[in-house]
Amino acid sequence: MTGDDKRPEPADVPPSASMWQVARAVFWSFFGVRRGSEHENDFARIRPIQIVIAGIVGAALMVVALIVVVRLVLS
Repeated sequence: MTGDDKRPEPADVPPSASMWQVARAVFWSFFGVRRGSEHENDFARIRPIQIVIAGIVGAALMVVALIVVVRLVLS
């Protein structure tokens, strides 16, 4: 290894987002409503795999909720 390889210092890397922060970001993105400052903060902290997983779970919950509402209305 050469001395040119620099690893980021812990202060340079933002902490990873919590599950709640990812779920909130995905929820608001379903409606297309998000502040610019919050979007930038989320972009720095949320990893793409977290967004994909939360999006799939959120979409599945939305489909289940719609099915339940339709069944309640039709019964």
